[in-house]
Parts: sequence; structure tokens; C-alpha cells
Amino acid sequence: MDFNDYQKLANRTLYGNEQVLTNCALGLAGETGELIDSIKKYTFHGHDLNKEELVKEMGDVLWYLSQIAEWADIPFEEVAKQNIEKLQRRYPDGFSKEASLNREES
Repeated sequence: MDFNDYQKLANRTLYGNEQVLTNCALGLAGETGELIDSIKKYTFHGHDLNKEELVKEMGDVLWYLSQIAEWADIPFEEVAKQNIEKLQRRYPDGFSKEASLNREES
């Protein structure tokens, strides 16, 4: 499935009103917090890494991101494409600490 297909299929479950953008932004923050909490429990509390939980929470984050893009009439694939292009400019040889410390902001 490509990003634009995902965006359109996900939009089928969006409950819309005049506050869609705010709802999606707050939902994104909440779901990101749940993802981070799962990672915190693994990293600091001795829990097993729960991959099913990670997939579920990452899916929720992805849903909210796709719907913010949908609201703004931005093809979700464009978000992914521009992010990869930015990373290629910043780190043409892959990530390194040196490249990170000395990169120019664009």
C-alpha cells in the first residue's frame, strides 16, 4: 500500500466537524505519548519489548499524521518524499555524528 492509498482509506474513519485539525493535533500528541510510554517501560522499567503494542501505537500516530495532511490537502506521499529528500541532502553518505554536528540548516 502506498502512502496516498493509506491516507484515503484512513480518511474513511475520520469523524469531522469544524475542529478536525485541532482534534487530529491533540490525537497525534496523545498517541505519540502512548508510543513513548511503551518505549519508556521497555527502556527503564524492565518490561519486555511489546512489538504488537509498538505497531498499534505507530499505526495510530500514522493515522493522525495522514489526516492532518488530508485536512491540509497535502498528499501523504509528498510528506514522505520531501522528508527523504531532506535526509539525503543532510546526510548524503548516511547518518554520522560528524555530519550531524556540521550540517547546515535549510
